[in-house]
Amino acid sequence: MPVSQEEKEFVTYVVDLMQRIGPVRAKSMFGGHGIFLQGLMFGLIADSVLFLKVDQETEIEFKTRGLEAFTYNKKGKEFKMSYYQAPEEALEDDEEMNLWANKAYGAALKAAAKKRKK
Repeated sequence: MPVSQEEKEFVTYVVDLMQRIGPVRAKSMFGGHGIFLQGLMFGLIADSVLFLKVDQETEIEFKTRGLEAFTYNKKGKEFKMSYYQAPEEALEDDEEMNLWANKAYGAALKAAAKKRKK
């Protein structure tokens, strides 16, 4: 399914907003976009919604705010990924985005370190 112009503009907006943490880039994948910094995916955009990577520590912050986890269906079964919807204020303020994007990148770094140990 082709990506809409609205989705492309949202992806560009999010990537620009995240530049304070480093050279963030988006990569088209699975009908959405992965958000990457230094080769690590720490966010994803699906249907013009930004989701950020969580770990055991940060997941609580997202749940407390009532934010939803990213889920997808495969063969009639629902799967939940370790990405949660970004808080609305992060999309409206670059300082807030910096805070939340750094948390997500930290969670991605921890996940990558765990994979390397295995």
